[in-house]
Amino acid sequence: MTEQTPIDFRTPAIRAIRIERDAIDALESRIDDHFSRACELIMNCKGRVVVTGMGKSGHIGNKIAATLASTGTPSFFVHPGEASHGDMGMITPQDVVIAISNSGNTSEVVTILPLIKRMGAPLISMTGNANSTLAREALANLDVSVQVEACPLGLAPTSSTTATLVMGDALAVALLEARGFSAEDFAFSHPGGSLGRRLLLRVSDIMHTGDRIPVVDPNTTLSSALLEISRKGLGMTTVVDDQGTLVGIFTDGDLRRTLDRAVDIHNTPIHEIMTRHGRTIQADHLAAEALNVMDELKINALPVTDDAGALVGAINMHDLLRAGVI
Repeated sequence: MTEQTPIDFRTPAIRAIRIERDAIDALESRIDDHFSRACELIMNCKGRVVVTGMGKSGHIGNKIAATLASTGTPSFFVHPGEASHGDMGMITPQDVVIAISNSGNTSEVVTILPLIKRMGAPLISMTGNANSTLAREALANLDVSVQVEACPLGLAPTSSTTATLVMGDALAVALLEARGFSAEDFAFSHPGGSLGRRLLLRVSDIMHTGDRIPVVDPNTTLSSALLEISRKGLGMTTVVDDQGTLVGIFTDGDLRRTLDRAVDIHNTPIHEIMTRHGRTIQADHLAAEALNVMDELKINALPVTDDAGALVGAINMHDLLRAGVI
């Protein structure tokens, strides 16, 4: 039995990466007046951006529509074949249409062009052929042509789809910055994700309140304070005066340091050994800010106070973990 020659998978893979990288590099010179015109049309759009494309261009169009929608430009995808059978009703004169076709002559896309033009919806094309029907009919044509596909047969859309995808991302980012779209705006589009939780969740949403707050007065003995820490399970207790103002905090760490000093836990009042003027946070602050404070100070809990310094709640690292902020 003769040994089989090992198959070289790496060389064609590296070649494909280099070809697609060159295709992306070529896009820089195409961020031109057509690109600016496309951005202006979308910025002035009173409706939504409707993306359409057939085959692999359709898959890329779906992603472009999703990226636009999540970065401040309301957008959705319409399949051109379905548009010819009823889905044209999803497009209005107030919308802007982005039609994607590498050849610029895809029959399903070209078929709906007269309808788009008739209703007066501005048309942006993304094509690899500036002389195509689609490019000529568009108010702005984004050139996504490539020298060669990464597919050695020159058949499977590879470099061309990558270039189209990157051009779509460039469009979305340019619009994002022009709108002043913020990280918090992005979080509103992603409330279920970890980013949404980090950017939208407030301390007030997860803090302990009322009887769940560990609290003692300054004259409470250390032993009684330890019972309060155990009952409330936050690894600390707050210390407040008669007006409800926070005057100190006593944590598990403070306890370890206190025991090293051989303090009488039954007779020592908590005000003698508590941490005064400890770090606090307010209820309307982001939960992510509380996490940053805890990380910075290497602590596991924070009292929550109002503007006057009155105690209103408490939060610890476990609360942040359960809420998905960590």
